[in-house]
Amino acid sequence: MPLVAAAVCPHPPLIVPELAGTAAPELADLRAACAVAVTALYAAGARTVVLVGSGEHTAELEPPYRGSFTPWGLPRTVSLGPGPTGPEPGSVPVLSGSGSGSVPVLSGSHPGPPGPGSAAGLRAPGAGLREGSGELPLSLLVGAWLVDRVEPPVPTAWRMVSVAPDASVDRCAALGAGLVANGPVSDGPWALLVLGDGSACHGPKAPGYDDPRAGAYDEGVARALAGADVDALLGLDPVVSAELKVAGRAAWQVLAGAVRAAGGDWHGELRHHSAPYGVGYLVASWTRTDGRVR
Repeated sequence: MPLVAAAVCPHPPLIVPELAGTAAPELADLRAACAVAVTALYAAGARTVVLVGSGEHTAELEPPYRGSFTPWGLPRTVSLGPGPTGPEPGSVPVLSGSGSGSVPVLSGSHPGPPGPGSAAGLRAPGAGLREGSGELPLSLLVGAWLVDRVEPPVPTAWRMVSVAPDASVDRCAALGAGLVANGPVSDGPWALLVLGDGSACHGPKAPGYDDPRAGAYDEGVARALAGADVDALLGLDPVVSAELKVAGRAAWQVLAGAVRAAGGDWHGELRHHSAPYGVGYLVASWTRTDGRVR
């Protein structure tokens, strides 16, 4: 069950065109980059995609995965997994409306508490427990919307993990390593879709107001993503990240922990980097390039 690829995408609500309204064209390049990054996960052969994003608690979420953009002014629900008329209980969650069909449940999958082989890797020291299904946090809601736009070429299973924004570097790295050690319950390769925004302090009109450190911070993250630099991501300071209103630090460090544990050679590609509304948006792809898998 090797980790073969990862995608990094931001999670602004305005990425949804109906929410952006007349400003929708301003984020067209961002949407296109995210679509390419998600498509690259399938091209790498992933049969399971684990979405990781900031949430109130560090936990693996239980399917079905549903959320609504209503709090942001759009009465639209996005779901991954079986719906009211979808697959019977006992099937691995699949993309609602993707046409990919259900995937038979595999040993150790949902439902039930995590065992020693927990697919979410939440057996790491200090990690959270599974949480019941409910409204998705914004990061995973946008992640669900992003994958809903790109139909998988083969039946694809989905998992969702939220990570607390104040989780320590060691805890994030341990969570990523646990994902590799235990792996999603799947017979095939798997990938990560990591959701997170950069600093929200780019300029006086930014949501977090202006902070002169924001540009250098996001440039450093951009270089780390472009170079698949695990050490640079793990070196991000949680305190500075919080001061700069960075929403992606913890999730990026889960990615770094997973790739470090997986080992091998990785290629990074930065697909997008902008801050149109004072918030840093970064899109990247990481792909395993060696033949050794774990």
